[in-house]
Parts: sequence; structure tokens; C-alpha cells
Amino acid sequence: MARRRGPTGRSLPRLVTDFGGRLPAAPRAAPGPNWRDEATLLRPTAPARGHARPGYGWSPVPAPLAVYRASTAEIGGVFPFLTANGLPPTGALIGYDALSAGAFYVDPVGWVLKQIVTNPNLIFFGKPGQGKSTTVKALLLRMMLFGARVLVAGDVKGEYEPLSRAVGAEPISLGLGLPVRINPLDLGPLGSGWEGLPDRERHTRAALIFARWVVLLKALIGVRGVDVSPSDENALATVLAELSGWSRGNGRLRTVTIPEVHDALSRPSADLARSCRYANVQDMVDATRQATDALGTLVRGTLAGLFDEETNVKLNWSAPIQSLSLRRLDDLGDEVVGVALACVNSWARAMTDLRRPGEITIVVRDEVWRQMRLGMGAVQSLDADLRLSRNDGEVQIIVAHKPSDLLSVGAAGSQEVAIAKDMMALCDTKVMFAQDPAIAEELSELVGLGEFARDWVSGWARQATGRAVWMVGDRLFQVTTVRTEIEAPLFDTNAALIAGGPSGE
Repeated sequence: MARRRGPTGRSLPRLVTDFGGRLPAAPRAAPGPNWRDEATLLRPTAPARGHARPGYGWSPVPAPLAVYRASTAEIGGVFPFLTANGLPPTGALIGYDALSAGAFYVDPVGWVLKQIVTNPNLIFFGKPGQGKSTTVKALLLRMMLFGARVLVAGDVKGEYEPLSRAVGAEPISLGLGLPVRINPLDLGPLGSGWEGLPDRERHTRAALIFARWVVLLKALIGVRGVDVSPSDENALATVLAELSGWSRGNGRLRTVTIPEVHDALSRPSADLARSCRYANVQDMVDATRQATDALGTLVRGTLAGLFDEETNVKLNWSAPIQSLSLRRLDDLGDEVVGVALACVNSWARAMTDLRRPGEITIVVRDEVWRQMRLGMGAVQSLDADLRLSRNDGEVQIIVAHKPSDLLSVGAAGSQEVAIAKDMMALCDTKVMFAQDPAIAEELSELVGLGEFARDWVSGWARQATGRAVWMVGDRLFQVTTVRTEIEAPLFDTNAALIAGGPSGE
């Protein structure tokens, strides 16, 4: 068999050389003072066990090689494969994200504009002492730097008073024996310049005003366990239209007080009874007796004098924050505080109407569970404020301890509970601080936390104060709030427990 021969052709350098030519050689750089050849660069600078001399890290045995086995879900968290579905670096810097080690910014309105969330509202859950109040105050103070106006609609424990005074705004204190009066049926900015408004604008504003008034009165009546029937609601609306002058169509609208409403229901005129479609005055008195008596307890009860006169204070919107302190009512019981919160929230709603485009107003609703337990009317009032926040450019911050704060408003399956559950969808940003495993399971069912996030709430968040799981739309973040030395005494709610603290001096 013939043997195969290899290739007999000539290479390009050989071909050029045979004909007397020569290919140019690549220029070689002159070695510099620190030049080392490739072999030297690749040679290890020290033995595996180090140099056997003092101070050179010598080890008698080699370091063990650890072997780990993991799936792609876990290996994604190993650098440099770490990725994060981050948020834009706009708004208030709150702390850092433990998953990516990056800064975490909060910008509720900006998130809406970038379609990350559908509404700017936030709801905070957390056990006392886990940093919930500190994070809320940090968010408020740092949003003030961007021109946000803050209204604390009922500071039950006086937690926001140090923050208000620190920025030069004296809190408005409500309490027995104090001169401040708040009329929850105040017209607010919607009543300004009424005579010069076109008819269509008047009807639009009147519908908003009367809707707010009726919802509040239903909530106050429901405190005593009285169900407001459709006839009662019609009577309330008719009385409000009569007392305010709207029914007479004279181009004016006056402020109404709760005692005036109670007096009109107690001693209705023949015309009023006829407008409410009752056969006579006595028929109206008998039909509305329970609602009238329930409303009368507010006029003659513990809160008499606080919410039944004309408002004698005016919010100073040139200040970065306005806080209505109810600390002096805390000893009167949850029901009294709940009623006060309902009245203050209704008044606050009126005071924040007609904002200029681009203005950001943050309304804080702390201890919301006290108001939620007042009944259906209180639940509907809070629900309405949350629904209107996107259109009004207002950021609502709800502060609660656990999901049962919302779900305890009624029996399982009731309309109140259904509305309370829907509120979670009206707060597209949910902040969950440390909870016990059972409460974390409730949160998981209520807001749709996954298995990992549920364990973060009951595990990781409990290891240090200020840790929370932020659920921004469908994105999850492990965030640790960072406060400065200057902010610490303003944010710390435990100062009263420490000798020499701001509240314990």
C-alpha cells in the first residue's frame, strides 16, 4: 500500500525568502524598569502555606477547600451574578437594600408617574418597637426637603410633636380645657369664593362637601351601634342642604355644626319633615329618634365643646408640617379617641382640598385601628380618602400593627371586612416590619407574600430594629432604615422609657 505524503507546499515566509525577500518583524517594546516576563507574572508570589517566617502567614496545614452545592435560584445571589429589580434613585433616601447593598429611595408620586405602582399610598405594619414610627418620621422629614407638605391627622401619642418643633412648627393640641376647636363639618377651601363660581363648579363642590359630611355623620351615629337606614341618610342630607343654604339656591353656602344638625333632627319644622317625605313632624321625630339620640351623645358627651363649634385655628401651609395632637385624649378610652380621629380626619380632608398642581401633601393616619372599629361609616370614610388620593395628588400613610387591625371592623364575610381587605389594594406600597410567625402568615395571605418574603418578616426583620420588607407594587426589597445622630432623638419613641430622655426629663 502506498504511503501518504504530507503537504509539499511552502509557507508564506518560506516563499518570500526563496525569492530573496524578508517579512518585517513585529517591533518589540523595550523592557521598562518594572518589566517582568510572562513566567514571572504567572508564578505564585508565595507558597500555598505561606513563607515559614514570622509575620508571613505561614500555616502548618493547608486551608481546607469548602465545597457547596446549590441550585440556580441560590447561585444567583453570589457576586458577580447578583441582580436587582431596583427603583429609580429619586425621592427620600431611607436606608439601604440588604439584597443589593444599594441605597433605597422612596418616591411615592414618582413611582406612580413611572407606572411602578398604581397609587401613591403606603401602609405600614409592625410590632411596637421594631422601627415602624422611626421609618415613617424619616420619610416625612426627608420628603420635606422636596417641598412636600405634611399633615398628621391625629397624633394620638404625641409621637410627632418633637419632629414638628424641630422644623419650627408648633403642634395643634386638642383636649379638654384647651382653647382649640375643630369643626369637622367645615367647608374648607372648597367654600372659598362661592359667590363668584359658575353654577357647574358649585354643584361639583357641593356634591363633594355633602358626601363628606354625610359619611362622617353616619360614622358618628354608628359608634353607638345604630344602623343608619336609607331614610336616615336622606334626612341627614336634607338637613345639611337646608342648614347650609344650598336648598334655597341663594348663591351662598354657610358652615354647619353638629349641634345644629342634632337640633334640626330633634325639632324639625313642618317644611323639613315634608322635604324628607314624612307624613308630619312627629312621624319624622319617631323615625329618626335613634340616629338623633346617637348624634346627641357627641354634643353632650365627653367630647362636648371640642368638635361642635366653629374652627378657631388655621393650618399654616407655609410650614413643612402641621400636626394635630390628641395626646390629651388618650386616657379617655379607645372609643373617644376613635371618634376624635374620625372628626379630625374629616376636617383634614376638607383642609387639603384644592391643591395646586405639583404640590405633594402627605397625610399620616396613625393608630388607624381605633377609627376602623367605629363601624361601617368610619371604614367608608377612610376608603374614600384612599380612593381619591391618586386624583388629588395626595399621599396617604396608614400605620397599623397587624392585619387584624383592619379585619376586626366586623364579622367575617361582612361588608366592612370586604372593604377593609380592598384597602390593601388602595395602598400599593406595603411596608412590613418584624412580626411573629403567625402574624407573618396572616400578612402572607392578605398581601400575597411569597415563602421567602414571609420568612424575612418573621426572621430577618426580627434580628435588628429598623428592618422591613418593602413591597412596592410587585417588587420586594429587604430595607434597613438608617437614621443620623441628629435625627435619633426626634424619631425615638422609646425616649420616654429612658431616664433623661426628651419626655422623661
